[in-house]
Amino acid sequence: MGYIVGLIGNDIKSLHSIINPPIAKIRNIGIMAHIDAGKTTTTERILYYSGYTRSLGDVDDGDTVTDFMAQERERGITIQSAAVTFDWKGYRVNLIDTPGHVDFTLEVERCLRVLDGAVAIFDASAGVEAQTLTVWRQADKHNIPRICFLNKMDKTGASFKYAVESIREKLKAKPLLLQLPIGEAKTFKGVVDVVTKEKLLWNSDSNDGKDFERKPLLEMSDPELLKETTEARNALIEQVADLDDEFADLVLEEFSENFDLLPAEKLQTAIHRVTLAQTAVPVLCGSALKNKGIQPLLDAVTMYLPSPEEHNYEFLQWYKDDLCALAFKVLHDKQRGPLVFMRIYSGTIKPQLAIHNVNGNCTERISRLLLPFADQHVEIPLLTAGNIALTVGLKHTATGDTIVSSKSSALAAARRAEREGEKKHKHNNEAERVLLAGVEIPEPVFFCTIEPPSVSKQPDLEHALKCLQREDPSLKVRLDPDSGQTVLCGMGELHIEIIHDRIKREYGLETYLGPLQVAYRETILNSVRATDTLDRTLGDKRHLVTVEVEARPIETSSVTPVIEYAESISEGLLKVSQEAIKSGIHSACLQGPLLGSPVQDVAITLHSLTIHPGTSTTMISACVSRCVQKALKKADKQVLEPLMSLEVTVARDYLSPVLADLAQRRGNIQEIQTRQDNKVVIGFVPLADIMGYSTVLRTLTSGSATFALELSTYQAMNSQDQNTLLNRRSGLT
Repeated sequence: MGYIVGLIGNDIKSLHSIINPPIAKIRNIGIMAHIDAGKTTTTERILYYSGYTRSLGDVDDGDTVTDFMAQERERGITIQSAAVTFDWKGYRVNLIDTPGHVDFTLEVERCLRVLDGAVAIFDASAGVEAQTLTVWRQADKHNIPRICFLNKMDKTGASFKYAVESIREKLKAKPLLLQLPIGEAKTFKGVVDVVTKEKLLWNSDSNDGKDFERKPLLEMSDPELLKETTEARNALIEQVADLDDEFADLVLEEFSENFDLLPAEKLQTAIHRVTLAQTAVPVLCGSALKNKGIQPLLDAVTMYLPSPEEHNYEFLQWYKDDLCALAFKVLHDKQRGPLVFMRIYSGTIKPQLAIHNVNGNCTERISRLLLPFADQHVEIPLLTAGNIALTVGLKHTATGDTIVSSKSSALAAARRAEREGEKKHKHNNEAERVLLAGVEIPEPVFFCTIEPPSVSKQPDLEHALKCLQREDPSLKVRLDPDSGQTVLCGMGELHIEIIHDRIKREYGLETYLGPLQVAYRETILNSVRATDTLDRTLGDKRHLVTVEVEARPIETSSVTPVIEYAESISEGLLKVSQEAIKSGIHSACLQGPLLGSPVQDVAITLHSLTIHPGTSTTMISACVSRCVQKALKKADKQVLEPLMSLEVTVARDYLSPVLADLAQRRGNIQEIQTRQDNKVVIGFVPLADIMGYSTVLRTLTSGSATFALELSTYQAMNSQDQNTLLNRRSGLT
């Protein structure tokens, strides 16, 4: 009876309402933050106060609930997004944990898709940091309403004012101050609720922060604080009235003389509307580590963030009440096999239900349905729209797949979308509209070879990599056609290191990684033509193809070649051989003439094509491929290298050694900002020169600096660097 926990002492409601609360009472939220802003500690406190954990876990001690992978405990970072369900004052909250590390942007993207709202956590002494900006932009892209929590108010250097200012300036957001801190840094002891004009003080004797008292501010006891709060409340009312017409009318009609008479509920409803419209963000503060301010944060989540029905998903109208869900995370469990986390958008999920996977175009059966209550999974008989479910038994579903009840229901939805589209004159691919917009997977920038300890272990390694790829689509695995080695391609050094680590831990395989290599690309600088003929007789069949192609550079920055056909090529000929031509061109562009790296920014024009009757498509493909390779070889070639945008936060005293080091790494500094006592260096640096940077930076700055890296673009290498690279690759140096 796992789900009675947390209900003892309350009246025990019907099981159905426990499992499937009314949709208006559901909150699917994520916590987004920069590394070390205190996200995991905050999550722990939330679970503790909502009655799901008996003791307070601490990142500093390494025993937290949501970071259950061993690496997370060692590294103190959250990698996998685990979803946790709990109840708070009659609301069902599904907390989806999002990673803050830049190597895991894909994880973040994937989680944001299933959230209806988010809590952004900031370190009150650092304000908006590099990664916060990235995650904030991602939340903007997915239209996610959010509230801000200024954490670490007790830390030396904490400044409420500074943090609020940085939200206004860097995130270009309008902060609504719903709380003011009582004291800062060492003197921080509680918060003032601006909306209700009450002070919340945490009892200094209670070490777990469960007990706190809420007292109205009085002229007698707190004249200064009352004055400050009244001013803040009036400013808040004016701010909200500016953004919300309905509220403005109310204020003008009834309360223009005296804002003090305006009831808190009216103000709260208006703040809820403004938050949903994303015209402003409520700001709260506290200290998770010192257990202060978490309960009011939970109240704010239920009060201001949207329920699933308040979040508008365009695709839902096509499904009516049919099942539509998104598999947003796959975890592999030794006993139960793959566990698939799902967000249900419409319809109902039950165990033993056959479902259809739109992406994989296959039908599977769910064997069991679980609710992910913190660290125990509770088995349940059904789950309705708006909820997060954990399913057992799906063998082929991968992260990011759309799940529907049957193929016919998907087609019906596509037809409805089509009809609607015709009314609006929009024609796009049927299936695409039915899929929940797939996750965009960024291109990997690093790769290295991976080898099992012995040949006999190769199948085990392949199995492990297959499982890991299902969990993490940003990990690419390919076979090197020349050496036959398995190559891992990933988002960063840490990403590959963690994959290596997980293979050892979870699959018990000691593997060897080759040296990390940068994923270069190639392009051509001028236009060239080439012709080629393939003439072979196999058995009694003669295969004969002659092709003439032209390769020219274009300004697209895309890895897929643009394919054009000259006027002279007949429709009939194309009908038969177009697929073969395409695959020939694509395979030729996968490995460029210089380094064998993918070729980008090229257009290939087919000028002439003659095919002897009876020639197989494989031969056409082979001939086109060879001809394109010939053309690329003839052209002036250029290596492109990944250019990373880099942001280093460093104390003033260490600025010059950091700058000197970046200059040696061919870094290009764009600007240096000041952030309190720190300098923030923003610029670009080639990926090849930033390998192993974290260790160097730690040494240079005695461990005080942090940095964030993200792929910006691919840029041409200068001829000197290019020659060095080519000589090194061919073993001349």
